[in-house]
Amino acid sequence: MIDQDSDRDATIVQLSFGDRLGALLDTMKALKDLGLDVTKGTVATDSSVTQTKFHIMRFGRKVEDPDMLERIRLTIINNLLKYHPESSEKLAMGEFFGIKPPEKKVDVDIATHVVVEDDGPKRSMLYIETADRPGLLLEIIKIIADTNIDVESAEIDTEGLVAKDKFHVSYRGAKLNSSLSQVLINCLRYYLRRPETDEDSY
Repeated sequence: MIDQDSDRDATIVQLSFGDRLGALLDTMKALKDLGLDVTKGTVATDSSVTQTKFHIMRFGRKVEDPDMLERIRLTIINNLLKYHPESSEKLAMGEFFGIKPPEKKVDVDIATHVVVEDDGPKRSMLYIETADRPGLLLEIIKIIADTNIDVESAEIDTEGLVAKDKFHVSYRGAKLNSSLSQVLINCLRYYLRRPETDEDSY
């Protein structure tokens, strides 16, 4: 969870996770690599869940830039997936960000649209429109990572039950060629074609 209201001078990033993930020093390093200052960190344990808060600033003030806020969220998700793969299931349900998963699955019939366009010589723009649901961002990032494509930034938007997301992506420092773009589109269409897949449907 990214909290902009609790502290007047700093942005607060709060995560909830089990003790096995430790103090997340690697996440602090990843935030610093974005040019952010981690001014304070607090850890509190409630039952088996550890609540960790990072107070972060940029240029001595609260982070206000929407693009940077999205980069922070992407960095945390990518960092957890990279260093703590065991966190994937809980992260997908939003538990690390204090989100309670719904008791019942939502099954709505919304068409999935995926488009890749050039966005300069060094990156491409990936557009995704699909049914919104818990863990969608994580699911998309994992699919992109499985094709060895890098996510540089993202713009996340939701209109009702529809997620409309944009991702700046690249492959080895360059834009995606037509073949790789088609592979990515096919993978995303396949995995996102239904909002939910029952566990016993395989």
